[in-house]
Amino acid sequence: MAEQEKDVAQTPEGTEENTGQATEAAETAQETEEVEAAKIQEDEDSCEEAEDAEEEGDEKGEGKKSWAEKRAEKKQAKQDKKTEAMKEQIEQLEDKVKRQLAEFENFRNRTEREKQAMFETGARSVIEKILPVVDNFERGLATVAPEAQNDAFVDGMNKVYKQLVKELDNIGVKPIEAVGKEFDPNLHNAVMQVESDEYESGIVAQELQKGYTYRDVVVRHSMVSVVQ
Repeated sequence: MAEQEKDVAQTPEGTEENTGQATEAAETAQETEEVEAAKIQEDEDSCEEAEDAEEEGDEKGEGKKSWAEKRAEKKQAKQDKKTEAMKEQIEQLEDKVKRQLAEFENFRNRTEREKQAMFETGARSVIEKILPVVDNFERGLATVAPEAQNDAFVDGMNKVYKQLVKELDNIGVKPIEAVGKEFDPNLHNAVMQVESDEYESGIVAQELQKGYTYRDVVVRHSMVSVVQ
């Protein structure tokens, strides 16, 4: 009898414990169901938002671009940038070539002018050395007596003189006109002043030494006397 009473006394406590565990399990299951229901609702809301956004994009005519289209656009933009850089580089090279050609043309022209100037300087130097020979020919022929004009030697010297003068004329050596012309300090060198009934003041009355120009540049001034 004592053991049966003990069992009866313990039975209500065990029943109460089992009942608590069942209640806790039920509450846990309900919470789990509520969490899953909230998650499902959230997923449904996300799907609805995505569908709404897609419908809105379709209404505006702005459909989403695919990955391939985006990649193609990016590649095209990169190619355009590269092409623009190449064009700029080509323009720079063309400009550089043009400047170099212009510099070379200027150098060639300058070199040609310097070469011509050196040639002219050398030619004038040679002409200056030949002119005294011409002067001696003229002085010698001027002293020949009239009866000796037909002499073979005199005739030969006269022909040499004429040939020399002709060749000088062919290369551009011209005598300066002096007698009867107004005195020009750029062409004439006055060594004396004289009185003259034939010419007015400032006119060249006599040429003491003939002057010459080479291609319009004075090689030797005429030595003259001028009417005072």
